[in-house]
Amino acid sequence: MLAFIGGTGLNQLPGFEVERVAQVQTPYQDAAVPVARGHLPGDSAAVHFLPRHGDGHTVPPHRINYRANMFALRELGITSVLAVNAVGGIHRQMGPGVIAIPEQIIDYTHGRAHTYFDGDAVDIESVDRFTASVTHIDFTEPYNRSLRQLLMASADELNLPVWPQGVYGATQGPRLESVAEVRRLQNDGCDMVGMTGMPEAALARELGLAYASVCLSVNWAAGLSDDVITMPAIRAVLAQGMDQIHHLLLTAARRFPEMR
Repeated sequence: MLAFIGGTGLNQLPGFEVERVAQVQTPYQDAAVPVARGHLPGDSAAVHFLPRHGDGHTVPPHRINYRANMFALRELGITSVLAVNAVGGIHRQMGPGVIAIPEQIIDYTHGRAHTYFDGDAVDIESVDRFTASVTHIDFTEPYNRSLRQLLMASADELNLPVWPQGVYGATQGPRLESVAEVRRLQNDGCDMVGMTGMPEAALARELGLAYASVCLSVNWAAGLSDDVITMPAIRAVLAQGMDQIHHLLLTAARRFPEMR
């Protein structure tokens, strides 16, 4: 089964016909995680949708309970996850409005609960394939190759230009980065910067979920443009770009059974 994780600008899926909203209890927070199940326009296959920032986009990136979110998807039998991320562009190909399918990630976050393998008994007992021994996942390719190909094939079908590569730099937030920090990201090889890519990608791998990301550049990162970064300018890019991403996700959902 396929699930979408919505980020900034995609707190709801346009035209998504909700059948039910599952309230999934997890060991990682007291409140249940609400995950909607339904159908996209013109598509008969059911998909799930989870807004990572919560209802009304109220939870900042560093306060998201990524472990609860990903565990809830696994409990519902989800096998594949397509996540949407708003990012700042660093590479010259990543100007505002560009959609990218990243292939690598660098984690600069701190203080986030970032693994299920932390020695807590409840974590080990809650995931059937976990053991009490130290476990190291293979994270050579953070994003699932087949899902990335699905996204690129869907973009081709729509004649939608996407940048089929890139390194995502995940920062703590919620503030934006300084010019010096962006220079560091550049020197490290990052092509885009966002705040929600990790630990989401790594947790998906620990749970055995196929995971890929669709990134929309909503602004140039600090120091790469003469323009001041403002929320109205970001919202204007989001309005157009997320409409394109909505069509991309709809096409990917329709093609998903063929991929399997």
